[in-house]
Amino acid sequence: MTTLESAFAPKRCVQEAFDADEHAQNLTRWQQEYDQLSPGSFYGRLDEVALETMQVFKEHTGQALRQQCRVWPNSLWIGIPTTRHGTRINGQALSEGDVMCRPGGQDFELVTPEGFDIYGLVIQLPTLAEAAKRQGMSLDTGWHVMPRRQAATETLKAVAFLIERLLTSQTLAIASHIHQDILLMALLELLQAEQPSAELPPSYAHRKEVVDRVKRYVDEHMDGPVTMDELCQLTHVSRRTLQYSFTAILGISPLQYLRLTRLNRVRRALRAASPEQSVTEIATYWGFWHLGQFAHDYKQQFGECPSHTLNPKVSLAKGR
Repeated sequence: MTTLESAFAPKRCVQEAFDADEHAQNLTRWQQEYDQLSPGSFYGRLDEVALETMQVFKEHTGQALRQQCRVWPNSLWIGIPTTRHGTRINGQALSEGDVMCRPGGQDFELVTPEGFDIYGLVIQLPTLAEAAKRQGMSLDTGWHVMPRRQAATETLKAVAFLIERLLTSQTLAIASHIHQDILLMALLELLQAEQPSAELPPSYAHRKEVVDRVKRYVDEHMDGPVTMDELCQLTHVSRRTLQYSFTAILGISPLQYLRLTRLNRVRRALRAASPEQSVTEIATYWGFWHLGQFAHDYKQQFGECPSHTLNPKVSLAKGR
């Protein structure tokens, strides 16, 4: 590649992580927090290219996750998963042909299965609007409201192919603005041609509100046990309705949610701990009183002992 070509070529970055929340921080300019749902060691990989006013990436996550996400303001995110089974955005399950879309500056939630791969594209809204104007296109604005939309299979394949080629090309000699113009044309076709996904069932809004109310309550009471009776009283629903609501919106039971949320909070606390803090101190602070059971559950969930998370260098040295 010549000096001139390298000056204008896109910048590519590949990052790997072995902790879900560490992986969440690797995506440039996003605000994210990942909770690991499935048991086992975590592996994540992020391939990312920054264009002039566009971010392009492919993300791989080995374990099932609950992701709290927010993309940078004044932008639009489009997510094209390679598999849709077990994937939810804001509690809405994806169907074949669905893509995900969210405006920047707004929180949204993803639930993703094990072995998940997704192509992502973020575009600044002024750039998108100017491109549509140049082409004389009128864009469907349903993506402002609906987090899912249907797209033709061939259109999805074409966009995914363009992203994959950009991310895996051995040479990025083509100027950044040319890559961006090619992707913009594909994105315009995606946003113009199709309509948002079908209307949600009437039960969705109520179940989403039940789950959201529980989440807020749990966030405020993470330092002690929370019972199912408390949650039923809080949401004014039966145990069965509470169960149905969580299964529909998050794909897990309320008890699983409580247990996994607490374990993930402990993991973050262990990774951020000061040198004088101990596993016992941190675990009991987060409401784990039976330390033997806690250690067993933690290792089963994350594939390592809590002491390894707290002191990885010390643990590795002992293992030699």
